[in-house]
Amino acid sequence: MDYKQSGVNIDAGNETVRRIKSLARATFTPGVLSDIGSFGGLFRPDQGRWPHPVLVASADGVGTKLKVAFLAGVHRTVGTDLVNHCVNDILVQGAEPLFFLDYLATGTLAPDTAVEIVAGIAHGCRENGCALLGGETAEMPGFYAAGEYDLAGFIVGAVDRERVIDGSTLQPGDDLVGIPSTGLHTNGYSLARRILFDHLGLSVDSAVAELGCTVGEELLRIHRSYLRAIQPLLERRLVKGMAHITGGGITDNLPRILPAGTAARIDRRAWTAPPVFRFLQQAGDVPVDDMFRTFNMGIGLIVGCGPADTAAVVNSLRAGGETPAVIGEIVPGDRTVTCVT
Repeated sequence: MDYKQSGVNIDAGNETVRRIKSLARATFTPGVLSDIGSFGGLFRPDQGRWPHPVLVASADGVGTKLKVAFLAGVHRTVGTDLVNHCVNDILVQGAEPLFFLDYLATGTLAPDTAVEIVAGIAHGCRENGCALLGGETAEMPGFYAAGEYDLAGFIVGAVDRERVIDGSTLQPGDDLVGIPSTGLHTNGYSLARRILFDHLGLSVDSAVAELGCTVGEELLRIHRSYLRAIQPLLERRLVKGMAHITGGGITDNLPRILPAGTAARIDRRAWTAPPVFRFLQQAGDVPVDDMFRTFNMGIGLIVGCGPADTAAVVNSLRAGGETPAVIGEIVPGDRTVTCVT
């Protein structure tokens, strides 16, 4: 008996690495000092860019959005989702992405699928100016169902110590500006799948008039990156705090940046949630509070700023093609979020 008979195909793994090398190399920036296939990735940051550099790191996954990718047979978008999610997580602390690592685990390695996933990751890295420095492809027979895989990403970025954004200067009277999401992003899919597939009996190919597309097209919309929209604000030092609205929605993510003695009040009338959220709420009879704690409700990133800078923040975002809305304010309190109508 040999390793291949036990379910691990080393030749398939080597073929996958061979095919993804060119994808990764296309993302390399001047700081990359190693090639794909090394035991560790080497990166030299530009020491002249940050006088007092602070490294910011984060790790995340795509969650059960992967189930939709399996059903649709579309694997490239989840790779881009992964990169953008990680970029946003360090962006809210003012960091610029330096390099990215991925982890792909599957029961039986299918090189074509793996290459499609990594192509999406490489696309996300190029769009964000981030090097795909390396990663791991694990073949684990008996651990995953046929045709399924798991995907995780790890990012490292940098920010100058004096420009770290942590929300500590937020105070009552400051404004909260919301920037639109592109659908569900990568959160709330367990509930969305239960409503759409189990309760309504729809498939990824089902066309839904209220959505103007198929279920698969709606659920696989890419989790967008906010890097380009936010960079001009960081350069002008207009930002006091930022929250990436992921798992937990606005309700649980916004308190993560609130200093002691403050709270947030959100006006739900300040923006109109995209049709997918209204459809899910009505079809699943989901309580409003649960909607705001499960989904982003059409707001993917919230920027906190002083009232004197609000107009400049909004105008900068609009100049970049965004449609921001002032959705609330900082008030005295105990790090809670109150949504009013």
